Amino acid sequence: MIKKPNEKIIRHSASERINHWLVVIFFLFTAISGLGFFFPSLNWLMNILGTPQLSRVLHPFLGAMMFVLFVGMFIRYFKHNFIDKQDIIWAKNIDKISKNQEVGDVGQYNLGQKAVFWLATICLFLLLISGIIIWRPYFSDYFPIPIIRLALLLHSVAAIGLIMTIIIHVYAAIWVKGSILAMVEGWVTRAWAKKHHPRWYREIVEKEKPQQEKSS
Repeated sequence: MIKKPNEKIIRHSASERINHWLVVIFFLFTAISGLGFFFPSLNWLMNILGTPQLSRVLHPFLGAMMFVLFVGMFIRYFKHNFIDKQDIIWAKNIDKISKNQEVGDVGQYNLGQKAVFWLATICLFLLLISGIIIWRPYFSDYFPIPIIRLALLLHSVAAIGLIMTIIIHVYAAIWVKGSILAMVEGWVTRAWAKKHHPRWYREIVEKEKPQQEKSS
């Protein structure tokens, strides 16, 4: 059977896409309200959740929900994000990558995507731990003032780190045409997969062979 370059293959399942966009929604509400707390000149951002007072109440709950949803993503993608030899080749040719050229035998995710995954994981874990320590009125009374101050600093640094990571993630998704469509509709063309993720494409082809043999 001849496979057409424009033939569609599934990149992300419906459940993966729903999980991803729910994390995005909770991230936006949490990040925007959090920036309102952090910068006095941006206090007006706290109105995203209705009123500043309501934002202070809902912010930690939304953050906790974002973490829970991200755990679902972590479980799904964990096995695909280990660094391998091809990632080293990718990193050594970052100048070509910046020119939108493909390098190496990339699997389901390239080194840039893996870096985003691990940075987001670390930042969210730090945000959860520090957030629990400073969460009034539920948990902060159990910690001494010096620990709470350190947690506030850690929470702020991790939040800025996560926001910057997501900005890079969005930029890369826009840069590589077809990436956003894959997370919206779930599919990519065979030509796209073969160009950007050749090793993953070969794995897809190998999985299709038994099905084709049965149907023939």
